[in-house]
Amino acid sequence: MAVVESGAAAWLVHFYRRSQGARGLVLLTPTMAIMLAALAAPMALLALYSFWTQEGYALNTQFSLVQYATGLGRQTYRDLFYRSIEISSLVTLITVLLAYPMAYFVAFRVEKSKFVWLILLTIPFWTSYLLRVFAWKLILGYNGVVNSGLMSLGLIHRPLAFLLYNPTAVVVTLAHAWAAFAILPIYVSLEKIDRSLLEAAADLGDGPVRRFFRVTFPLSLPGVIGAAVLIFVPTTGDYVTPALVGGSGGVMIANVIEVQFDKVGNWPLGAALALASMTAVGIVTILFVQAARAAAERIR
Repeated sequence: MAVVESGAAAWLVHFYRRSQGARGLVLLTPTMAIMLAALAAPMALLALYSFWTQEGYALNTQFSLVQYATGLGRQTYRDLFYRSIEISSLVTLITVLLAYPMAYFVAFRVEKSKFVWLILLTIPFWTSYLLRVFAWKLILGYNGVVNSGLMSLGLIHRPLAFLLYNPTAVVVTLAHAWAAFAILPIYVSLEKIDRSLLEAAADLGDGPVRRFFRVTFPLSLPGVIGAAVLIFVPTTGDYVTPALVGGSGGVMIANVIEVQFDKVGNWPLGAALALASMTAVGIVTILFVQAARAAAERIR
């Protein structure tokens, strides 16, 4: 028996040494274990809960689609999801439009110490996410910086109440909070552009604007698409910012999911809403990426 075990161990060692795939699998095993424990297992549990039913304080584990019927059939939930998509799309658009010029400047105009410039751009985002949200709450508040400044200049006689607790405040806060995450992928995409292509376009008579739209922008689209996806997906599921600066008009679908889990205690409905939202966001993201790629092909 010991001889057989020794032979099996020797074969495994020999296979490990000869097979590059086996060595890679062994190296990935800790990461895969963490992914399974921290991501796959909770997702599987979430999916399981979504097919159960909450009956008072008891949990009915009999298979049912009633939670999905409630989540997809109730107009209130659909409206909240549409609002979440609209807010997140607007945040993504504003963030990318603000990030692109910054990334372009560092990639094409800065000759030395580009790393220092990148560090300077990200310094405001070294602080806590919650602190940045509370800072915007102080800036846009009834007695905040904006209202105090306008009143000191004599432009208004009483504070403006519409600056805070609405979808606009959510968009402004999220756009600021995620700006750095859009700058970096766009910068990397711009930095990889072969400068000889721009020189060739100039030799062929293209001016700066035409050169930008025919060469620079199409070649930087992978970074723009990556930045848009990186902003759109997490902001759709954000619930902290809408809860702090959104008010009743800025509530998003993630706030309802949080209420179902934390306050109401209806985990099956919260799980169904979460999975339905993730599926819908995934579909919207795939459609956006495909449309962006088709547009890039047409531009080229």
